Amino acid sequence: MREPIDALGIDTSNYTTSAALFQGGTISQQKMLLPVKQGELGLRQSDAVFHHVQQLPQVLEALIRKKLSVGAVGVSDRPRDLEGSYMPCFTVGLGTAKAVALSLGVPLYPFSHQAGHIAAALYSAGKLNLLHEKFIAFHVSGGTTEAVLVTPDERTIFRTRIIAQSLDLKGGQAVDRVGAMLGLPFPSGKALEQLALQANKTYCIRPSLRGADCSLSGVENQCAGMLKAGAPKEEVAAYCLCSILAALDGMTAELLKQYGKLPLLFAGGVMSNSLIRDAMTEKYGAAFAAPEFSADNAAGIAVLTSIKGA
Repeated sequence: MREPIDALGIDTSNYTTSAALFQGGTISQQKMLLPVKQGELGLRQSDAVFHHVQQLPQVLEALIRKKLSVGAVGVSDRPRDLEGSYMPCFTVGLGTAKAVALSLGVPLYPFSHQAGHIAAALYSAGKLNLLHEKFIAFHVSGGTTEAVLVTPDERTIFRTRIIAQSLDLKGGQAVDRVGAMLGLPFPSGKALEQLALQANKTYCIRPSLRGADCSLSGVENQCAGMLKAGAPKEEVAAYCLCSILAALDGMTAELLKQYGKLPLLFAGGVMSNSLIRDAMTEKYGAAFAAPEFSADNAAGIAVLTSIKGA
């Protein structure tokens, strides 16, 4: 691999406006959560687009405090590397990235939001060397809960193929819906984890699996039943997170049977949870992103842009 170049990455997901500079092998990033009203579980795409238009100039201004000097600009222009993958919120970042690249006279490289998550996790975990080999990456967030087989690709750096997924509720949806039941702010990941860490009970849960695919819809129903029966909020939070852990554990075990002992990487906002991270690291030696590189961010896009432009 040739020496990486300095690069700017931009990501406008359905949760966060973010930009990152990858310079000299070091990431600097700025991001702002999209504002969600109390009690609501996300935003309509039209509202997300509006807020990105307002926030992206602020994020870029905070990141770039002097004349910008980079060799390429990168942007997430779609959710995943699948034909037809599209969300309007990504058009805000794409339009801005095109303008910045044109003004600087440097190339523009588009990537998927999921590819950015994978690259951010690799960078954070010190595992960029995995770009030269095959591995399994889990992406667990509000919009996605799936495992992909990642293989090197000379043209696109790497390519992905979905090999397992949730058949219904996504991990982040389960966290946020249970969080809403408990009166927690959106997104609920951090607050739910803090509650769960105070629980006096642990749960051994049998996951609902079909092959390597999982079902998480029962988590919401079970937590609602626990809360109605008077269970402490701490125990409800712990049950939710233990259920997601059980699903990921079961999926991982099945995938390792199918594909052999490949390296494991976990990315996405839900994977910033310490209970899940500690358990999967101890059992499988899995690699995780640090929390600041787990939630939506432009860091991975900047890293991929640097490698692509080298």
